[in-house]
Amino acid sequence: MFTTKSSGKLVTIRPLNRLDYNNWLDSFLQRQPAKHPYDEGAIDMSECTPEWFDALIMRQQKLAETDDTYVFGIFRNSDGKHLGAIDFTTLLREDFQWARVGYTIHNQYWRKGYGKDAMTVALAVGQKELGYHRIEAHINLDNLPSQQLAKSIGMECEGIRKGFIFEHGEWVDHIVYTKVN
Repeated sequence: MFTTKSSGKLVTIRPLNRLDYNNWLDSFLQRQPAKHPYDEGAIDMSECTPEWFDALIMRQQKLAETDDTYVFGIFRNSDGKHLGAIDFTTLLREDFQWARVGYTIHNQYWRKGYGKDAMTVALAVGQKELGYHRIEAHINLDNLPSQQLAKSIGMECEGIRKGFIFEHGEWVDHIVYTKVN
């Protein structure tokens, strides 16, 4: 069972567990309307029953056991409130030890330093505990807040990957930020 837990000044990141359900659901239900194109805003959570949540945890655990994807909940240290999620997807092991990191903070918690603290902790976990040598963040060219966050935690802009991902019916470019151990 994957149980890594690590804390920063403001937040702790760790895998979700069954006891997180009400806290997790409450944070999703408190989301505000979308603030930009990469913000889902308020979403329908009617299908997210406790049983659905248990199945989500099981899927995440299986992905970690196969070294495919590691998903961490982000929790505020002061009160344990669920703030969002961070995930690492293994791109290639062997001689590369290469991963992609993704992150999201519920929009009601933006601009309070939680994303920066969570990503700082996550990069350390990715390198020290998960053994990744190279961690990349793939960010849309017009997603300036994510680019600013990547820069603020010491990730370096490596360049633009043309036609990198199929989003909203078209191939779009992404800017790549990296952290190398």
